[in-house]
Amino acid sequence: MKALVLGGGSMKGAFQVGAIQSVLENGFEPDMVYGISVGALNATFLANETGRQNSEEGKISWPFAGRKLLEFWVKNITQPQDISTLRSRVMLGMNTLMSRFDGLVDPAPLHLLIRKNVKDKYLKHTPVKIKVGAVNVQSGEIKYVTPQEPHFLDFVRASSSIPMLMPAIAIGNKMYLDGGLREVAPIRQAIADGATEIVIIACHSPHLYQPEDMNPQNLITLVERVRDITVNEYANSNIIWAESYVDRSILRGVPMKLTVIRPTSPLVLDMQHFNSEDISRLIIEGYRVAVETQNKMAEVKE
Repeated sequence: MKALVLGGGSMKGAFQVGAIQSVLENGFEPDMVYGISVGALNATFLANETGRQNSEEGKISWPFAGRKLLEFWVKNITQPQDISTLRSRVMLGMNTLMSRFDGLVDPAPLHLLIRKNVKDKYLKHTPVKIKVGAVNVQSGEIKYVTPQEPHFLDFVRASSSIPMLMPAIAIGNKMYLDGGLREVAPIRQAIADGATEIVIIACHSPHLYQPEDMNPQNLITLVERVRDITVNEYANSNIIWAESYVDRSILRGVPMKLTVIRPTSPLVLDMQHFNSEDISRLIIEGYRVAVETQNKMAEVKE
């Protein structure tokens, strides 16, 4: 079973989009797609497109699905306001005092993009197994769901809801947030479901970016920095565990193959001031790194 595992990374997920395109062009056809945070969004758009193809054409072109995802990013994500809007200081203060804090930013633009571009009928007709993960705020447990779950898109929104910056999402009588609170690359779930050939696309390099002019007194900047530090460590831990598990797979009698695609140096993106050129730059970098990684894997195999 082949699995495509898409890690978190907020708007650095543009890097992931470029890497996905390269992987799919190279002939990788996943049976399973797993996503956390921005990876959940990318996984959902891939599932939506493959479901549309399956419903309308009776077959799937993975390279075309990758191109549709790339087009979505280029056309729709060009500035911070396309994803969220900053809440007014007055409303933020009032909500905090009244114990109704619902994030520093309003993710309504992102939620609108999801509603406009993802259809339940396509998600339910995709022949690809997809799971996205979100964390139950009360219990601290991560929950993975499929499109057969009645609140699947709510879980997608929750998985992409950055703690503190964005509000928790109510699903039933429980509240959920970014799956990256527990796992940044959902590799364990893919292996538990029987994956033996896995491609992980992570948005974080092994080393943490060290900003020179960061203002720690800017609340949004501070929240983003704390998250970067935590997420980078989680990503490294997830990938190291996966590499160790796969290395020992031959001893268990079930040889596995793992390809890890991630930037070699930290990606730089100002979450509060990015533009379409920044998004395009990351997409191109993701494509380049994926091509190089796959070429190296092919050379080792030979």
